[in-house]
Amino acid sequence: MNISVIQREVKRLFEIIGEMDRKVIIIFLSVAVLQTISWYYTSRNFFRINLFPIYQNDPDVYLYEYLYWFVSDFITLFILSVIVIKFVLRENLKDYGLQVGELKIGLMFSGAFLIVMITLIWFFSSTPAFSEKYPHLLSTRNSWQEFSIYEAGMLIYMISWEFIWRGFMLFGLKEKFGYYSVLIQMIPFVILHNGKPVTETFGAIAGGIALGALAFRTNSILYCIIAHSGIMFTIDLVSTLRYRTNDYGVGLDSLFNIIKNIF
Repeated sequence: MNISVIQREVKRLFEIIGEMDRKVIIIFLSVAVLQTISWYYTSRNFFRINLFPIYQNDPDVYLYEYLYWFVSDFITLFILSVIVIKFVLRENLKDYGLQVGELKIGLMFSGAFLIVMITLIWFFSSTPAFSEKYPHLLSTRNSWQEFSIYEAGMLIYMISWEFIWRGFMLFGLKEKFGYYSVLIQMIPFVILHNGKPVTETFGAIAGGIALGALAFRTNSILYCIIAHSGIMFTIDLVSTLRYRTNDYGVGLDSLFNIIKNIF
């Protein structure tokens, strides 16, 4: 074994690392660490294994499970990312999409996106096989109070979800990679959809690119939050209303019947 060759290669490796962009390294490593924390410690699975036995006799234990996931992921993906930006990178949060940005463009595109998706959701939800999957916490379909608490938690989760990918990662890499950062952030976004219905996972490719492009164009994650959380809320609400009315039609009579149930 030639020790001098190994020493030379190790020295060269450290020289290469020293020449790399410090900000890019911090962004990539932070995302990897935060997502790993999320997977192992702030997930429903962690609650189910470690905390479920404590609350197993409580009728709301499954709601607690989801709220644990929503809130703890918000702390991990949003709060810890903000700490990295402010105290490690020492940069302005506005540069990571936490601003209004291009209001007119943002509202126009997120609004158009929602109109298209709500129309599709109306037709997709007409099959019980679809509606029976949403909301993920099925017990919320029987209580508007529980439904509201669950959806508030989901909104918090959506904020953290959009920030880690469309805010922290996309804008953190924007200076170095430009529009390629839209594709970079799309990859983990799609991977984290694995295990869901195949159409939803393939759809995440287009969705991840579309939301990334929207954030990039508007310099804000606000409109991604509006679009993404709006879709999730609509799916849950329409599915719940169809369940409560047992109406799976797609005509105007079904629409009016379902709307009546809201009031």
